[in-house]
Amino acid sequence: MHSSYDSQPMLQLAAKLGVSDSDQLGGLTDLEFQEMRIVDFLPEMMIMIRSLISKEEFTYERKPITIIEKGLFISFQNIFKGALEQGADPNNRLPQERPHVRITPSRIASKVSFPKRSHIRQVTILIEMSYLQQFLGKDQSRFSHLFEAENTFWIEEFMSPEIAILVDEIVTATPEGALLDAYYRLKSLNLLYFLFKNLGYRQASPYRSMSTAEMEAIYRVRNAMSASLDQALPIAELVKLSGMNELKLRKLFKQVFGKGLYDYFQHLRMQEAARLLKEERLSVSETGYRLGFTNLSHFGRLFEECIGMKPKKWASQNEHV
Repeated sequence: MHSSYDSQPMLQLAAKLGVSDSDQLGGLTDLEFQEMRIVDFLPEMMIMIRSLISKEEFTYERKPITIIEKGLFISFQNIFKGALEQGADPNNRLPQERPHVRITPSRIASKVSFPKRSHIRQVTILIEMSYLQQFLGKDQSRFSHLFEAENTFWIEEFMSPEIAILVDEIVTATPEGALLDAYYRLKSLNLLYFLFKNLGYRQASPYRSMSTAEMEAIYRVRNAMSASLDQALPIAELVKLSGMNELKLRKLFKQVFGKGLYDYFQHLRMQEAARLLKEERLSVSETGYRLGFTNLSHFGRLFEECIGMKPKKWASQNEHV
């Protein structure tokens, strides 16, 4: 295991993860690392825990990862709080994405961008496919599309409370002694269990390989929806934004996010509602109206459906968090 904020270990790690161009590595000075931990179980698995702030806009090309020949890159994004954020004024917090999990084949090259003055917090697991298949056992057939070498895909899943708790335990833990590796391996496998349990709820449907352009188009649509939570964008506008026909958009969107356009939009709204109630301490009515609801009973039903409890109960349970 390695834990350091020094530049040399970061350069070595970046090279392992497919960032080897000298100009790109030099740009790491634009990143302020609050926390960086690496747990090395290679050739089966590697775990990276990091919290960083991009001082300037930072973009790099991540080449295919070769330290594992056939693997998956599973990133749990923006779940835990960075050290500098604990107790911080909510009005001064840096912008960040909503909590989510992303899964891609490790062999896929990708372009990664960090906006200026953004906070990135991740627990990432790089795992060898045959090791994951062995872990899943007889259930691996339900996820066969993940293990087909020719598939190019990008899957995103909402965060579940169980995953959020586990990530917090991994980040805040200070285990010592001979069982240190066993602790991190066990917690990581628990994360994978809950992730694949959630993925198992997705409706079974044929998967098709996606091009980089198609994946970028799907995220343009998702980002536009996320930026307009108080009012649903017309489907015609989303189709135009995607550059593909409606049928293809709906199919690929559901393939990536596991939900149709309307259901995903409502889920986004409820995730934001939960945040407003918890972090900004808005009342239930203020939250509903801010998200464009005129019928607060409808808002309450949707919230309970998505979050698992009524908004008032959620707010009271998180009152002192």
